[in-house]
Amino acid sequence: MNIFISTYPFGKYDPRPIDLLRKSGIRFTINPLGRKLTAEEILEFAKDSDGIIAGTENLDLLVNESRNLKMISRVGIGLDSVPLKMCKGKGIRVSYTPDAVTLAVAELVVGMMVTLPRQVVYADRELRREGWSRPVGLSIQSSTIGIVGFGRVGQKIVRILSSFKPRKIFIHDIVDKTSEISELRKLALDIEQVSFQKLLKSSDLVSLHVPLTPQTRNLISNPELKKMNQAAYLFNFARGGIVNEEDVYQYLKKGHLAGMAIDVYEKEPYKGKLTELENVVLTQHMGSCSFDCRLEMETQATEELIRYFRNQPLLSEVPYFEVENSHQ
Repeated sequence: MNIFISTYPFGKYDPRPIDLLRKSGIRFTINPLGRKLTAEEILEFAKDSDGIIAGTENLDLLVNESRNLKMISRVGIGLDSVPLKMCKGKGIRVSYTPDAVTLAVAELVVGMMVTLPRQVVYADRELRREGWSRPVGLSIQSSTIGIVGFGRVGQKIVRILSSFKPRKIFIHDIVDKTSEISELRKLALDIEQVSFQKLLKSSDLVSLHVPLTPQTRNLISNPELKKMNQAAYLFNFARGGIVNEEDVYQYLKKGHLAGMAIDVYEKEPYKGKLTELENVVLTQHMGSCSFDCRLEMETQATEELIRYFRNQPLLSEVPYFEVENSHQ
């Protein structure tokens, strides 16, 4: 078998996933450019591969044109870069690592919920300019927090937040989460499932945790931003494209939104206008970038690919509903 590893980094901080491949006897090549590859580059490097260990790279061209590809093992949870319906039509199996990323992403989001409203990054920037205004900010304890999408990450965030004792938590999900909410109320949380409109209107901190689908693209744009409180903060650590970057830029610039922390973008690496604004904290699609999380994701993806080529049952194949809800 001939395997291409497109994700970057891979094995950079711990060689165990690479050791697994070597011991398996599977031939492999690792992304030689040390950065996120374009769809055209992936096609060039992987066109003859039987399998691929992929990150967030766009695989449309590869899947469409490859005659050999049999298995995609995704390092991470997002599937918007994988043409699932096309894979199904061509008999290409797809797996992912949804459980490996949960804690790392949740930790970073909660960290930003402290950092952004308390003006920590702004204070750092100001101090480097020899300023000293000691800005006052919003605490989690005094906040109403809105969680949009109440899956693995959303629920983990709420559990971490329970020790901060937020004033109120609103959650919105297309699925009834009564059972999950009942369990979380045992942590003395005031938590309620509400409509999307009520969550936007009533929350001080709004955090997005939904996949990118045709239904969630531009989930936050002008109409939704109008409903949010001008003193509210927005967090997107889910997927680029869920927030309309141009619309939110205008609201942030005009002071119609207090601030935003964002980790994911329509086009990465990001070079857009949000870099101009002081009330935005930008990170580099690094929700999964803790040492333990990277190792777990890379190991799970590698083990799954090895299982496939040994004709063993897959443990984390993408479920049917994800394929049906995908864009292509």
